[in-house]
Amino acid sequence: MTDREGDRDHRFSEGEGFDDAYDEFDLDPPELAVDPSKVDPVDSRVVTDTLDDQQIASDDVDAAELLDVGLNYMGINRYEQATDAFGRAAQFAEDDLLAQESWVNKGVAHAELEEWDEAIGAHREALSIDDRSEHAATAETNLAYALWEFGETATALEHAERAVEIDERFAEGWFNRAFFLSERGLSEEALNCVDNAIRLGMRNARVLEEKAQILEDLGEYDEAEEIAEEANEMRERVEQQMMEDRMEGRGQMPDGSDPSRADDRERRFE
Repeated sequence: MTDREGDRDHRFSEGEGFDDAYDEFDLDPPELAVDPSKVDPVDSRVVTDTLDDQQIASDDVDAAELLDVGLNYMGINRYEQATDAFGRAAQFAEDDLLAQESWVNKGVAHAELEEWDEAIGAHREALSIDDRSEHAATAETNLAYALWEFGETATALEHAERAVEIDERFAEGWFNRAFFLSERGLSEEALNCVDNAIRLGMRNARVLEEKAQILEDLGEYDEAEEIAEEANEMRERVEQQMMEDRMEGRGQMPDGSDPSRADDRERRFE
């Protein structure tokens, strides 16, 4: 695995609450009627035990609330619990779009655990619901990443291309397509794709580093050096801001992101 692959994170689906910071969360939504005195708040079995089909009917479960539980688990890097919560949300969701969103995020959580086979399955479940919805491009992008990690590189590129076919303004999709093309030696096409991502607003240190690498592969050494210097300056600014936030006790970046992933949090394979 190359350095460029090693620090990629994974794209969450879009929807209410996805881009906001989570100051606190509740593993005991009213719909579940759980006695908090009997549950450890970080017990990985709480979601499964509480939502067992033998104990609670689907009408008694708020799938959207359960999706938020999974997102909160993701926010504190408890990915195993997140996979469980997202799986249950998908199971109990009566709305197809909510079910699809849950499957997408389940795939993300599995990818964080490097459980590529499970991630592939989750994203395929999402796409089986609707392969043209607002979550479809995200699912295709994440599926491409999981397939790449699983060794299915040719198939991965197909799904990366499909993501931007679904949504031509999906910056992360263009960026990931650039990566796959670059890895296959198709540097000119890769450069066009990464430029599309930048034009669509995805401009951070990781994107610029990718562009610098592509330019270097094309023999454009002077421009590559300029872009690499800009990426380095941007990274230093982010790190400085992160240090200042930690000293002030905020613990988050100005945009609400996790400071532990500030360098590559927009790296979309998502």
